[in-house]
Amino acid sequence: MHSISQYQDFFIHYLENQSIDKEPKNLYEPVRYILGLGGKRMRPILTLMSAEVFNTYYQKALPAAMAVEVFHNFSLVHDDIMDDAPLRRGNITVHEKWNINTGILSGDAMLILAYQYFEQYEPIIFKDLAKLFSKTALEVCEGQQWDVDFETRTDVTIAEYLKMIEYKTAVLVAAAMKMGAIVAQTTEENADLIYEFGLNLGLAFQLQDDFLDAFGNPETFGKQVGGDIIENKKTYLYLKAMAFANTEDKAQLTHLFAQQLNDSTAKIEQVKAIFIRSGADKITQEAIEEHTLKAFETLNKMNIENDKKEILRSFGENLMKRKA
Repeated sequence: MHSISQYQDFFIHYLENQSIDKEPKNLYEPVRYILGLGGKRMRPILTLMSAEVFNTYYQKALPAAMAVEVFHNFSLVHDDIMDDAPLRRGNITVHEKWNINTGILSGDAMLILAYQYFEQYEPIIFKDLAKLFSKTALEVCEGQQWDVDFETRTDVTIAEYLKMIEYKTAVLVAAAMKMGAIVAQTTEENADLIYEFGLNLGLAFQLQDDFLDAFGNPETFGKQVGGDIIENKKTYLYLKAMAFANTEDKAQLTHLFAQQLNDSTAKIEQVKAIFIRSGADKITQEAIEEHTLKAFETLNKMNIENDKKEILRSFGENLMKRKA
């Protein structure tokens, strides 16, 4: 096994050696741009790590890891268009740098490119990877549609919200880990358990992302702080605030989330104040910890060496240390 930083270096080296320098330029340049914007590369790292957890060299998992990263970035390009987001990882989004049509088409190309990386595997592994990937990609689309639908609904429940973030975010984290297990050809039980580990870790990660969207530092968060509030998204913070806020604050929150403003600075601060007064901020942090601990419980059932369980636990702990 290697350290997280080593897996990151291995993947970045592989990524930088991929040939995406093709014509037409306006199709592939945005692909290179979004893939070059950095980020933690959490999902491909998990694929490489998962392969080695099950005693297979990380090199064999590099194409699968690349597929995961390309797909993830494809979804970000399209999400940013739908959200009209100006920033991604602290940089201009693809549709802002080029235009919406280019963003749509380059994103489409990335989805196909992602599938092509599975062609480097033998048929039995290719079949399992493609099956999992297709299921996951469709779930991500379903989660994104729910996310859009929730913006105009006033009756979103906590259960519905958790299902939405499971599909939109957590399933890809889980699939990234299971792909490493598939490449390693471990037992079906181990593959399912590491999927469950990744699913709970992904839920915790998204809940933390929601929290940082409201309370994060834009210089370290890499996205527009308050974006969910501007878009009137019914996040976990919002739903818990509506459940526990006083009557006056509930009415104000409902009113604020019915608005679309050119300047949302005051709205963001008012909503954050309600999140704090209602205790929604602390409840959200508790939910983050709860799903992280659920992920760690799964490790105990996995048929792997204890030192490898500790490596996975350490990754989860470090992931949850992102600061506002």
